[in-house]
Amino acid sequence: MTNYLGEIAGIATSLFYALNSVFITRAGQQVGATVSNRTRVVFALLYLIILNLILFGQPLPVSADPQRWLWLSLSGVIGLALGDLFLFKSYLSIGPRLGNLLLSLYPIVGALEAWIFLDESLRLGQIVGILVTLAGIVWVVFERNGSGEKMPRHVWIGILYGVISAVFQATGFVFSKQGMYGTFSPFQGNAIRMSAALLALLVIALFQKQVGQTVSTLRANPAAFRMLMLAGFIGPVLGVSASLYAVQNAEVGVASTLTSLAPIFMLPISAIFFKERLGWQAIAGTLLAMVGVAILFLL
Repeated sequence: MTNYLGEIAGIATSLFYALNSVFITRAGQQVGATVSNRTRVVFALLYLIILNLILFGQPLPVSADPQRWLWLSLSGVIGLALGDLFLFKSYLSIGPRLGNLLLSLYPIVGALEAWIFLDESLRLGQIVGILVTLAGIVWVVFERNGSGEKMPRHVWIGILYGVISAVFQATGFVFSKQGMYGTFSPFQGNAIRMSAALLALLVIALFQKQVGQTVSTLRANPAAFRMLMLAGFIGPVLGVSASLYAVQNAEVGVASTLTSLAPIFMLPISAIFFKERLGWQAIAGTLLAMVGVAILFLL
């Protein structure tokens, strides 16, 4: 058993992210995607500050050099403040199952951006993985068209939100990679990213005069407040910690694949929590997309 703890942690990461999307969707149905994103970031930063105080004796890595702060802050604003906002909007429009599946585009966009901007090579296996993943996602997205049913407008909007989120998430990852040089702790890096995301969201809320509205909305929906408190712990703390352990204790390709399996977990979760009726095409397309992700990371 001890020889497979890294692999178990990778699978646990995907489960944490899948469960996190359930809480976010439930809360978002009550208070909206914007309030959900702001609140989740607040709790996530509080948890990370406590974690960094325990591990490093300081809430934020104030001694880190400015260049690191710049790249990781950009990563937080783009990946967390913007990327997660569109992801949550996608959840509310098309559900967390399809939203998580569209997020599988993120490693594809990341590989393409690294190829364009970081001069990283794009191997044949990666190209095959990209094509297989795209085929699986397209198969699931257009599942309803098999009966000739016209795609509702809100579904197209949700798909667009999901694609935009994947682009922002991948861009944030590229910036994060620029800031995580050397032996800098991922927990400290994540705290920088989260603090920058919170600052950006706070500035936007102040500009739109929505701070008071956010507080009053949460007061009127205590159940959503509790779910967001839990989501802030499950995703940024448990999910990120498990993913770090997976990368440290399993081969990188295996760990990356196992931490990307949230769409698989979302199949039974969607059937149980959201009463979705899943056809064979939805299941087969999701599995095909995950095969493509595995090829992308392992070949």
